[in-house]
Amino acid sequence: MPLEGPARIVSELTTRGYNAEREAVTLIAAAERPQPTLERVVDALPEGTLVVRSEHVRSVLEESASASGESSPDSSDSPPASSDSPASTSDSVGHDRSSAPNDPTDVPPNDPPVSTGDPSQPSSSSNADSPVETGGSADRFDRGGDASRRALEIANDMTGESTGTGEYKDFVAVFRDRLERLGSKLRGRFNHRPASAIQSMPGGSEAAMVGLVNDIRSTASGHWLIELEDATGTFPWLVMKDREYADLVEELLCDEVLAMEGTLADDSGIAFVDSMSFPDVPRTYEPSTADRHVQAALISDVHVGSQEFMADAWNRFADWLHTEEAQHVEYLLLAGDMVEGVGVYPDQDEELDIVDIYDQYEAFNEHLKRVPGDLDIVMIPGNHDAVRLAEPQPGFDERLRNIMSAHDPQIVSNPSTVTLEGVSVLMYHGVSLDEVIAELPAEKANYDEPHKAMYHLLKKRHVAPQFGGHTRLAPEKEDYLIIEDVPDIFHTGHVHKLGFGKYHNVLAINSGCWQAQTDFQKSVNIDPDAGYAPIVDLDTLDVTVQKFS
Repeated sequence: MPLEGPARIVSELTTRGYNAEREAVTLIAAAERPQPTLERVVDALPEGTLVVRSEHVRSVLEESASASGESSPDSSDSPPASSDSPASTSDSVGHDRSSAPNDPTDVPPNDPPVSTGDPSQPSSSSNADSPVETGGSADRFDRGGDASRRALEIANDMTGESTGTGEYKDFVAVFRDRLERLGSKLRGRFNHRPASAIQSMPGGSEAAMVGLVNDIRSTASGHWLIELEDATGTFPWLVMKDREYADLVEELLCDEVLAMEGTLADDSGIAFVDSMSFPDVPRTYEPSTADRHVQAALISDVHVGSQEFMADAWNRFADWLHTEEAQHVEYLLLAGDMVEGVGVYPDQDEELDIVDIYDQYEAFNEHLKRVPGDLDIVMIPGNHDAVRLAEPQPGFDERLRNIMSAHDPQIVSNPSTVTLEGVSVLMYHGVSLDEVIAELPAEKANYDEPHKAMYHLLKKRHVAPQFGGHTRLAPEKEDYLIIEDVPDIFHTGHVHKLGFGKYHNVLAINSGCWQAQTDFQKSVNIDPDAGYAPIVDLDTLDVTVQKFS
């Protein structure tokens, strides 16, 4: 079949194992004979090349022009990017509608699923059990839009910056950094004093302190004793059970930063709490939005390599991304656990379809190739991935990056902040959600409503505040797990449950998974929400959910 547009050029290159720069695809599409030009470009690529770049194409075009005595096109004489030129056509693997606008056979391989904004009433697809087409990419929709308006920036990526050795001084340094940075968000609200100064104040004085929660325990009378620690020492604060804020004690985690204000007892040995405050997100926070209608798909927990990986659902998702209904989806964010991993939990080998970790990533890369080539993709690791378990987790090593090279994704650390056309997205895999759900009352945090557990992390302005529990934490030169700047979107995975909502105008999304229930999940009573793809309108921060299972 002849090449009729950039989409088919990308499709052809993808089948040969190559990714391509947008400008390279545009140059090939603008050539007088695109198919022979593509063949010459592929033949001329240096050994080991993974991405076809514009300089590769220009080199071939210049050689052809020299042989024919004509001038070769470059970026200055390429066709302008307009709705009538090939340059404006997206380089996704799809169908160039301009070639046959009235072709009655020009329909997506599957009917697109119906979207819903309510995760409790997920949308359904009439073709959920239909066979998945794997070779029909040439007939798919060619994504439109002005790619020149895209903007993607990464912040807080600590890949390559790890300095922690696990020595005592490293732990001291990271907690000092946490207290200083999160404490600065609280100190301006109170006339605070260090612990050492409070100890020397006279009884009956008004006092305030900003510190780390060192201990939480109940008294025989049902009151609560909270011990705060700062760089000068510790001081106990008593929360009376009949005060209106006493229920906030149930939300506390050790090692989080907060402020307490109250009155010293007569002997100055303890303070009675009148109020407590968290770093929190301001109630008046106004999120940023994109200045055009553009969407991002937020997913996580693909778990390729597991016997329960839902390949058919993934393929339906990938096919949907090629349809006109998904034409505004230009970004794909994956929040960890690309593969099932090896040795992550007891007897996991009995549930593996692929037993070699590198083969798992090879298989994941093949599945990633199915999504449109013109999406901007960002990925962070999770606890099943082949990186260190302790957080923050650096991005993958070079070997794994080379394996997961389809569509040239940006691979960054867990957590990281991604800004899409002015909209900041805090991506965190979400292991600490297990701890929040275990420590807090069920009505405040549970697996059925994972976004509510995320609210507490936003309130504490830290993605994993408690040290020494279920979440493994690595001491670094600074605390990379602090939520320094308020994000517009907070995206997590890990718990395999779908949920989203807003906390002080911050959109919190836990995106479910692509793995059916495993025997291990049955043993711990986890019923996953599998085969869902939350789609966020970046211009409004509205959410719809596409269901592919």
